[in-house]
Amino acid sequence: MITLAVRLKNVAFLLIAVLALSYLGIRYADLGRYVGVADYYTVDVQLPRTGGLFTHSDVTYRGVSVGRVGPIGLTAEGVVAELRIKKSAPRIPADTKAVVAGLSAVGEQYIDLRPESDGSPYLTDGARIEQADTQVPAPVTDVLSSVDDLVGSVPLEDLRTVVDEFGKAFDGHGDDLQALIDSGGDFVEAADRALPSTTLLINDGETVLRTQAQEAKAIRDFATGAEELARALKGSDADLRRLLAVTPEAATQVSGLLRDLDPSLGVVLANLLTTSEVAVTRQRGIEELLVKYPAAVSAGATAVDGGS
Repeated sequence: MITLAVRLKNVAFLLIAVLALSYLGIRYADLGRYVGVADYYTVDVQLPRTGGLFTHSDVTYRGVSVGRVGPIGLTAEGVVAELRIKKSAPRIPADTKAVVAGLSAVGEQYIDLRPESDGSPYLTDGARIEQADTQVPAPVTDVLSSVDDLVGSVPLEDLRTVVDEFGKAFDGHGDDLQALIDSGGDFVEAADRALPSTTLLINDGETVLRTQAQEAKAIRDFATGAEELARALKGSDADLRRLLAVTPEAATQVSGLLRDLDPSLGVVLANLLTTSEVAVTRQRGIEELLVKYPAAVSAGATAVDGGS
């Protein structure tokens, strides 16, 4: 006869087994979607081809895993992949580009969601990313075919000629090549040391260029004025040539005049300097005289005309 204690143990074991199987089914077998307790929402991505993507591939957002790829089906335009994104993941903007990428050159493919904006609206359950907003890698067969076509398009005789000429050019110049490589290494090290200064120069250059962009209209106006000036000078070419022809003679005459006036010219200029200093101190009176003098002259002329 089964005792009560044994029955309780069996019931407890059964409950634990049911709970464990339920957790495994919901967590790993995706049975929760049939009872409405799925921990993800789905987004359909329209792709021209799979690009190596497969069911259970990783789904990342800004490089962080946020879900898995669900079923992949055929459509008239390509394929549609169902993305199962965790509800606990950050909200993903609807304006997002879906890129099929590889972990390495020979690694498995995954799909990376790269937002074009940071604001709403966001992807929700049942949302769709159109084919125009997706990117898939080129098929390996196309790459290999293109490489084969490129290699086949190279003329072998010309290639042999180039290789032979390179061999002749560098034959016996190993030391020079080594010095060139060493100098290149020194140049790279110097550039690395000067990186902060170079960065500062680039940033300052941006400020200068922004200023020039703001002054673009003034620069265009200046260029237009310079063009008009050049056009006017071109139109006055004959007059300018005559002016340049007579300038030496005129300069000679002016020089002779200055020599004839020396030293009396210096005395006159000195006296004018004294006169100008006196005029500066009497500036207000001179201004008053110049203002009233025309009126006085006019009144005098009127009186003379009336008296006559």
